[in-house]
Amino acid sequence: MDDEESSLRLLAELLVSRGRPVEVATGGAQALALLSGGTPFGSAIMDLRMPDIDGLTVLRRYRGGGGRVPVIMLSGAAEANQVVLAMRAGATDYLTKPIVVGDLVAALERVSGHGEVRGPAATRTPSETAGWVGESEAMRRTWEIVERVADADVPVLVQGESGVGKEVVARELHRRSRRRERPFIKINCAALPGELLESELFGHERGAFTGATAEKPGKFELADGGTLFLDEIGEMDVRLQAKLLAALQDQEFFRVGGKKSVRVNVRVVVATNRDLQAAIRQGAFREDLYYRLDVVNVKVAALRDRREDIRPLVEHFIAKYAPQAAADPSRIVGARLLQRFLEHSWPGNVRELENIVRRLAVLGDEQAVLAELAAHAPALPGAPVVVAEPGLKDIGRRAAMLAEREAIVDALRRTGWNKRKASVRLQISYKALLYKIKESGIADPRQG
Repeated sequence: MDDEESSLRLLAELLVSRGRPVEVATGGAQALALLSGGTPFGSAIMDLRMPDIDGLTVLRRYRGGGGRVPVIMLSGAAEANQVVLAMRAGATDYLTKPIVVGDLVAALERVSGHGEVRGPAATRTPSETAGWVGESEAMRRTWEIVERVADADVPVLVQGESGVGKEVVARELHRRSRRRERPFIKINCAALPGELLESELFGHERGAFTGATAEKPGKFELADGGTLFLDEIGEMDVRLQAKLLAALQDQEFFRVGGKKSVRVNVRVVVATNRDLQAAIRQGAFREDLYYRLDVVNVKVAALRDRREDIRPLVEHFIAKYAPQAAADPSRIVGARLLQRFLEHSWPGNVRELENIVRRLAVLGDEQAVLAELAAHAPALPGAPVVVAEPGLKDIGRRAAMLAEREAIVDALRRTGWNKRKASVRLQISYKALLYKIKESGIADPRQG
């Protein structure tokens, strides 16, 4: 389906010569009629520019009518914005003209596993999902986006503050997709320096660097056929971003020290708490990679903006940690503490709430938690403050926790919130610092 009939015919002949039967449409209306006519096509190749109806409109009408055939969109080099719109409208992949036949065949092979899905997609409600808890309108909207794009097999960018549940969104996207029976592989881009992260992502050959005593497949290979979740993508080194972009475009890459390319079929979901547009302006994030990843953007609201979710989350975490409970699970969170939860500002979001409920399940010390919440962060504007009378041990423990938290925040501020430099300054391991930041609910104020 192309806007230049001669090149269209040539392309069709080349595909037929490679054993692929082809139906040709010379305009948008004819393309839509073919796609909607009941013929079980394996895939469709569509140009953005076509006579009578443009490719983007055709795609939107086709997807809007329930069409599920994978669509590869063809575009000119200057149509990047239109490509993004097409991917968001449901295109499975895209290629830039002039078309190289080998690239087109590779793209057809990439999408061939998607196939046509007969009938409407299965509908699920949030209560039927694994790990998905929330009754607020904000989370309902997030869930609706996840449901809509789970099977689209396009990159997804998940954004939100630390601790809001971005990984839960990524896992739900995988669980609802056709790839659900294949691996879900996660890697934290902030947890490793650039050289090690490259090896973790793409693997390495024996002898590629000191200590590489055997070949090792990377996360991309391990996720073949499934989903690769790149957490904290905003922390990735710019040099490595270039290799990631090439791997996303080609579904092909070289291991570190390798001479033979590795082909994979992977859906990539990324998450960040950073403002990537600001990072682009600062030269810390590649603009072309951003547009490759930002096909579908899912924003997860902070817990303070969806207080309706606090009660069901508390119930969920009580059930989760009931086997560890020192007392009757129904008594883990009393009415007074639950009210304080509803009033708290939750700077550490859902992660902070889960840590507190888990600690309550194990230790059962409600008074200590009340004291911690009163001293840890201000309540939401206009909310009454509940003050508990702490014991001497609680005061000492709380003072130590506050002193440690202040030292971490001070080190982060002095290093421009560079976690690796802060860990050196504090003389603790990088992983230990990440754990303490997570445990203390410390959030980067630049992302708030």
